[in-house]
Amino acid sequence: MKNLILTLVTFLLCLSANGQTTISGMIKDDKGEALSYANVYLENSFDGTSSNDDGSFSFTTSEKGKQTLVVDFLGFKQSKKEININEKAISVQFVMKEEFNRLKAVTVTAGTFEAGDKKKAAVLKPLDIVTTAGAMGDIGNALQTLPGTTTVGESGRLYVRGGSSEETQTYIDGMHVPVAYTSGTPNNAVRGRFNPFLFKGTVFNTGGYSAEYGQALSSVLLLSTKDFQVKDRLDISLMSIGLSLAGTKVWNKTAVTATLDYMNLDPYFKLAKQRVKINEAWNSLSGAISLRQKTGDTGMLKLYVTNNNSKTNLDVFDFEANDNYTSYATNNTNLFVNASWKGSVGDKWILRSGISYTKDNNKIAYGEIDLSNQLSELHMKANASFFIQPKISLKFGAEQIRRELGQEIFTNDLTDTQSSSFAETNIYLSKKFVLRLGARLEYIDRIDELSFSPRFSSAYMLNENSQISFAYGKYFQNPNDRFAFLTPNLQLEQANHFILNYQVEKNKRLLRAEVYYKNYDNLLQYEHAFNPSTFQQNGDGYATGLDIFYRDLKTIKNSKFWISYSYLLSERNYQDFPEKSTPNFVAKHHVSLVYKYWLSQLRSYIGATITYSSPRVYNNPNLNTFNSEKTKHYKSVNLSWSYLPYPKVVVFSAVTNVFGFKNSYGYQYSQSPDNNGNYASHEILPTSDRFFFIGCFITLSKTDANQIDQLN
Repeated sequence: MKNLILTLVTFLLCLSANGQTTISGMIKDDKGEALSYANVYLENSFDGTSSNDDGSFSFTTSEKGKQTLVVDFLGFKQSKKEININEKAISVQFVMKEEFNRLKAVTVTAGTFEAGDKKKAAVLKPLDIVTTAGAMGDIGNALQTLPGTTTVGESGRLYVRGGSSEETQTYIDGMHVPVAYTSGTPNNAVRGRFNPFLFKGTVFNTGGYSAEYGQALSSVLLLSTKDFQVKDRLDISLMSIGLSLAGTKVWNKTAVTATLDYMNLDPYFKLAKQRVKINEAWNSLSGAISLRQKTGDTGMLKLYVTNNNSKTNLDVFDFEANDNYTSYATNNTNLFVNASWKGSVGDKWILRSGISYTKDNNKIAYGEIDLSNQLSELHMKANASFFIQPKISLKFGAEQIRRELGQEIFTNDLTDTQSSSFAETNIYLSKKFVLRLGARLEYIDRIDELSFSPRFSSAYMLNENSQISFAYGKYFQNPNDRFAFLTPNLQLEQANHFILNYQVEKNKRLLRAEVYYKNYDNLLQYEHAFNPSTFQQNGDGYATGLDIFYRDLKTIKNSKFWISYSYLLSERNYQDFPEKSTPNFVAKHHVSLVYKYWLSQLRSYIGATITYSSPRVYNNPNLNTFNSEKTKHYKSVNLSWSYLPYPKVVVFSAVTNVFGFKNSYGYQYSQSPDNNGNYASHEILPTSDRFFFIGCFITLSKTDANQIDQLN
């Protein structure tokens, strides 16, 4: 009986084996590399396996006739082959094609720092800006910790790669902001007008930027406002320099935020002695309304309106005054309206449109002299992006900017209309190689000049962690408006950018190095700034250098830090320069170290920033050599502390220049010599060596999120 059972089992196994067919083969990519652990199976069945380390596979099936063999592997297009199963062993070879994914493809990083999660060049988020010691919540100050910038303490504006502050333009949601800074007084730093928490992303282009933007010889700062808020909230800010109140109300498809801010430095100045006599401390009152409206399934309408009034009055040094001081009073009113819409049509079109209006009335009294000026600007813009196929996209659009300017010291007003169109295409030749080709056409009616600006950039991925990028562009910009009042037909100044970038990012560490060369042409020259008969546009110049940036979010537990270094050589022959020379806003070396540490035991976020700039040149008319004198080395160590006593309460304190380094910004000289032929001098110093700040920020919201989640 036992032998009978064994014989029966053996017979049944043989019948089963005779009904099975073996399917085997090899799976490789289009470069011949084996793909291991790819899924191989018969469609509409449970028969299949995974490929081995060498890409081979083998399995058996009882299916018969015509079948479809399928291979799936992450990052590659699915592959199918028809086979005919007739009990004979089958061998099948698969060559898989890589599937294109824009999110994983190489991106152009030459000249670009972006804050957000979309690009590999992400650097600063709004909270990073606020918690960067020394930035004091100012976007421009925070960006000065990145390479490519120079600290010009007596200005406070952005100076990028050998360019003046006028060569950097600011945009909000793609719309131009002609007055990006608060009104200031001579040789005293100003601040940016906008709160960093208004924005979800910050793109800082230090050169080689998109054809969508013009009228900037050096760089553009692109700010994108936040999208739809999801919860009602109330924010209360109590600060040593003022107070702020912001409330957000959310409905189904609508969100409205209203803010009110009042700032006054008078109490602070009474406690902290300043080097200048202050007749009226800087004070400001502003209000803003922000609307977000969902339109359809994909559209979003954004409206932002803000109105601000600020005043100050202090005594500035004046060689011509009896006691060497003259009052300088400002009363600035600024209205900014920005409306934009973005939506998609189908899965291949993205449409954008916007309109913005700025009206700035800046009343300035310098002693008995009226230096008041006015500006109004209307900007209209529309563009579209068309995804021709996954690897090719086209972006094109048009815009018009109409400006009206007036200055009391000139009898004439200045008006012009700038009409522009642009087109730009991204072509992914592979996942590892992308080209961006663009051009901008711009016409300015006041000078009857048409300019054509080609733009080109490319990037190649060396491996999954590193890439190289190259960018070139030609850029045009009007000379400073104060000269156009004297000679309205001044032609466009121009610059060419050449940028080569290397970037590697791995394990929350980022290293990027960038070399660049920028040349200037058609720069304005003159013997006297108020004598238009001496104006000519034969000036030229260059700027070249190396920028290095390293950011580390992993090496030190509970810490993040970044180090930036800039090496810059720049010379110009422009304005009243008697010869080609380095401008006084250029520093050969600039270094910043930013460190932030989360101290969980004390529920605190501690920040430190160390900044160093090598001496800048200035001209001493008592010497025979032009621009031969140099300032002191600029040094500053700044500290900040964010303490969270409760989940939705932050107490923030900060101090700049902790060690009180005696920074100097050079000297100003009298316009005429004394009886001995010497020009009197006066040192340009900050109003104080340190600045202290303390504030309490309270958020009331139904959401469970807290400030600790954002900081840590």
